[in-house]
Amino acid sequence: MSTPTASSPPPHVPLLAALAAVHVPTTKILAIGTVTAKGTPEAIAPILPLEVRATLRNYLAGKIDHWYFQTESNGVVFIMNVATTEEAHGILEALPLGVAGMMSFQLIPLGPLKPLGLLLGD
Repeated sequence: MSTPTASSPPPHVPLLAALAAVHVPTTKILAIGTVTAKGTPEAIAPILPLEVRATLRNYLAGKIDHWYFQTESNGVVFIMNVATTEEAHGILEALPLGVAGMMSFQLIPLGPLKPLGLLLGD
């Protein structure tokens, strides 16, 4: 196996350049929710029924596509049908636990698998 030299870049460099040129839109947002320090079991308990109903309303409105509970921690994971993290943030911060400061979210934009665009040759 040969090692790259200054005159021969590693074989993945052209692929990375080609991938950079492929544009994919954000079609979903992965929202990973974590309970904050304010979210003690005692504090969450009276809010939880309101949270579930509000989340269900967003699901029925098509804003939340999938919803899961993190089995190894106290939090949720949503796959949202929104195209910007700003829209996702607005929806999640309006949920009762968000309003109470008991849940925070990491938001990750998702889109179609970018390398598939290379197969089109455009």
